Amino acid sequence: MMTRIGFIRHGETVWNAERRAQGQSDIPLNDRGRRQARYLAERLRTEPWDCLFSSDLSRAKETADIVAEAIGVPVRTDPRLREMHKGEIEGTTPEERIARWGEQWEKLPLGIEEEHSIVGRGTSFLSELIESARGKNILAVSHGALIGLTVRSLIPHVNVDVHFHNTSITIVRYDGSKWDCELFNCAKHVQQ
Repeated sequence: MMTRIGFIRHGETVWNAERRAQGQSDIPLNDRGRRQARYLAERLRTEPWDCLFSSDLSRAKETADIVAEAIGVPVRTDPRLREMHKGEIEGTTPEERIARWGEQWEKLPLGIEEEHSIVGRGTSFLSELIESARGKNILAVSHGALIGLTVRSLIPHVNVDVHFHNTSITIVRYDGSKWDCELFNCAKHVQQ
């Protein structure tokens, strides 16, 4: 029995537009992000989605609320779907990080959540879903790092070293024994 999970990255925020590291700072959608979410909702309106989960951060939750209204299912929040905690770099631009910590800032211990922690949250969420919603089509509104690292842990051959577009959808399938990627980082609804 096939279970499908559509991972959605939230719509744009002011900090996205300014290239600031958001991490778990609770930054809301901007007007463009709300438009992106409406385009996504319109795309998903005619597809068979059974349930919808969201990170509890407002940018993801608002994206999920807009989609939920279109597809007629309630939103359930789960803090495991939150973005990577970015430690001391939250709120900074790339230029500010270089000015503050130098070109090699990424090698410094700045309190950034480790990849294994993010993957652990993502796979814990999916393990529960596989048990409780087997055979269903599930949407999960989350954040770029969590989506990318979780997908890479399930399907190592998928190149996740890309920028996930705001409101892109990545669909993974589980057939009971293995994971596969059906659609990756697709944002055609906002690129038309």
